[in-house]
Amino acid sequence: MDGIPSSKTLALESPDPIVSGLDFSSIPPISIISTHFKDDEEDRVKAMLRQHGATLATDVSKAKVFFGRVGTKKRASFELRSRKFKVKEVTESRQDCRSKPAEGPSKRRKLSGSSTKPITIHDNGSTTEEEPSDCSETESRSAIKGVTPATSPDGPEQASSLTFYAGSKDDLIWVVRSDWLDACLAAGQLVAVAEYLVFKGIVLERPPPKHKSVSQSVTAPRPQITQNIVDRAKVDASKSELNNTSYQIHRSKRTLASSSHNPNFLSQTAHLLQKTTSEYEGVDSDYPAPPEWVQKRIKYSCQRFTPADSPNQDFIAQLKKIRTCRILLEDEIGVRAYSSIIASIAAYPYALSRPRELAQLPGCDERTVLLFAEWRNTGKIEEVEKYENDEEMKIMHSFYNIWGVGAKTARQFLKKNNWTELDDIIEYGWDTLDRVQQIGVKYYEEFLEGIPRVEVERIADKVRQHAVALRDHRITVTIVGGYRRGKPESGDVDLIVSHPELTATSGLVTEIVEALEASEWITHRLTTSLHNTHRNQNTLPFRSTKAAGAGFDTLDKALVVWQDPVWLTKTADLSNDPKANNPNIHRRVDIIVAPWRTVGCAVMGWSGGTTFQRDLRRYAKKVKGWKFDSSGIRSRVTGDVVELEGPGGVEGSPADAEKVVFEGLGLEFVPPEFRCTN
Repeated sequence: MDGIPSSKTLALESPDPIVSGLDFSSIPPISIISTHFKDDEEDRVKAMLRQHGATLATDVSKAKVFFGRVGTKKRASFELRSRKFKVKEVTESRQDCRSKPAEGPSKRRKLSGSSTKPITIHDNGSTTEEEPSDCSETESRSAIKGVTPATSPDGPEQASSLTFYAGSKDDLIWVVRSDWLDACLAAGQLVAVAEYLVFKGIVLERPPPKHKSVSQSVTAPRPQITQNIVDRAKVDASKSELNNTSYQIHRSKRTLASSSHNPNFLSQTAHLLQKTTSEYEGVDSDYPAPPEWVQKRIKYSCQRFTPADSPNQDFIAQLKKIRTCRILLEDEIGVRAYSSIIASIAAYPYALSRPRELAQLPGCDERTVLLFAEWRNTGKIEEVEKYENDEEMKIMHSFYNIWGVGAKTARQFLKKNNWTELDDIIEYGWDTLDRVQQIGVKYYEEFLEGIPRVEVERIADKVRQHAVALRDHRITVTIVGGYRRGKPESGDVDLIVSHPELTATSGLVTEIVEALEASEWITHRLTTSLHNTHRNQNTLPFRSTKAAGAGFDTLDKALVVWQDPVWLTKTADLSNDPKANNPNIHRRVDIIVAPWRTVGCAVMGWSGGTTFQRDLRRYAKKVKGWKFDSSGIRSRVTGDVVELEGPGGVEGSPADAEKVVFEGLGLEFVPPEFRCTN
């Protein structure tokens, strides 16, 4: 996993005995980030920490140190946000970047010498952390470490406190890599945390404490009322500042409730539950035994069957709305996380009835369980309600639905250009759009209308007729995309064209498009590429100079606008007006040409849901050491082509070739209608 230490920590290898002299009692309350831990690893880490006196926070709202396999600031900030923490990053000031000798307690550097920089979401929606000053990594680490246990005159406990608190009265929070525990166990004492520190910040707002049941509250100690009042006052003040902002539409002087870069509803407390999650718990016999992929914690969706109709479709629909919100905010980590959660729930064959069932599914965490409990108790999710009622999100979503407009551009239309509807784009920004976006605006409503299966088949048949006329009857046209997964309507039509002879597919896509244009079936070309022909139809090289993600679809292809040139009253209409408009709807069609020797990879690469395809590439990388894309497979070790379909391809159909690819990857064949992960 990228950015995550790959080696197992010493704490996970075996239930080690207590290390004499190692004491974590001075460390602030610790919460474990379970992401990337396998099987019982998390429990063993907790046991190891408890054995050495650590305080483990049973309520995440009380935690100050988060401990887990987290390798980047971006991931750390996501984990904190998912737990409803609002924080500002603490970075070392430039004057503290110089290495200094260890000093006594009275002269230790205080936090006031540090600067705080907020975690911001830029106009493109992506979450970033500002980089520290220009001092070297070695110098920066030396300044952060302060006094280590080995040199501290005050002993390990005082050194540890300095490592985490640095003399500050602020509410600080730390995210620390799990291999810090390795270092402490190896040294037999606490070691400085700087080398293992992923993120450090000041807490602006903590999540609400866990709700206690009536029986618990009777015996629970009386809370610190004064401190709670102060905490609530801070929360109210921060919310007041957020709610006082507004978004002004400059041109029309209209005002929208602001969502700024990060809408308020993303950081608000979940709706108060009417029942505790424990009320849903029962004996194991109350719900069915989980399927094998759940028991084995199989995380790749290409290794399980995911039908289109899930018994948990209503809850999935809510999660999809949250994912759409993350897409519009360009929160890539959040999008991937929710995609994995949705795919896991969609593959679960039983209707979820208890949070405990959900918690056992790969990819589902505490946040997912809370959302499910809220939905079960109230029939809705507050975050979804706020998203659906946020005016700015509605506008961005309408822009995002324009063909050729992504989330970043949609935000720019609203935030930078102050456009709030399609008419604004046409009136004030038409000349700033590229040709694809102009066509997307022109046929906006038509492109949003689903294409019935019968019409998809007619389009495929017409493409095959023209391709056969250009070559011969051995031409194959395979309908992929949503149609192949069994969807009753498709957003567009995806077609894989192939031929057993290698020379027959070279440059074929251009010839097909020209023939269809001449017959008036194609009204516009959006894009045409001959990447594969220019590579002599070879598999994409392992090392590519293209941007990340750009190599997955490198086959020859044409993205076109399709319109049936025939209508019932055509003759009469044209006789009355030679320029009469064709009333038939415009459709989006993608024509992809694949050489026969890798057509199975092409069909496989264009048939699954988005998460299925992502996990297929991850599986090929992690399990097989291969790079998979729709042009073929290469070894990540040697860079050589892996010819699963043989040098000349598979005898039979493209669907037969796809089955050979599944077998070569060591995967059970998953029928297309069970790849519905998105």
